[in-house]
Amino acid sequence: MTTYRVPFEDLPWQTSPTGVLFKAHTFGGSRLRILEITPALVHPQWCVAGHAGYVLEGDVEIEFDGRVERYRAGDGVVIPAGEADRHRPRALSERVRLVFVADATSA
Repeated sequence: MTTYRVPFEDLPWQTSPTGVLFKAHTFGGSRLRILEITPALVHPQWCVAGHAGYVLEGDVEIEFDGRVERYRAGDGVVIPAGEADRHRPRALSERVRLVFVADATSA
């Protein structure tokens, strides 16, 4: 079995057009991302990208079109892509870190 270590501590933080801090690494057919959001972030638009991963640190509220879900450290998050599941995150703690894995062609 071959294992692969992703050196996230060596990667620089980047900022998405919507203001989310992230580190990303693509290997094989997968893209691994660590996202960081704070209460100061006011997501300017509805996100329609799909996400699958875990909340590593903090509490986050994700507003969907018509409902709000709350997640905390250790919770899994699975959001299908598309208009039907458009969403906006909002940090409920000082800092929220999430890790997501996606197909490299769709991330």
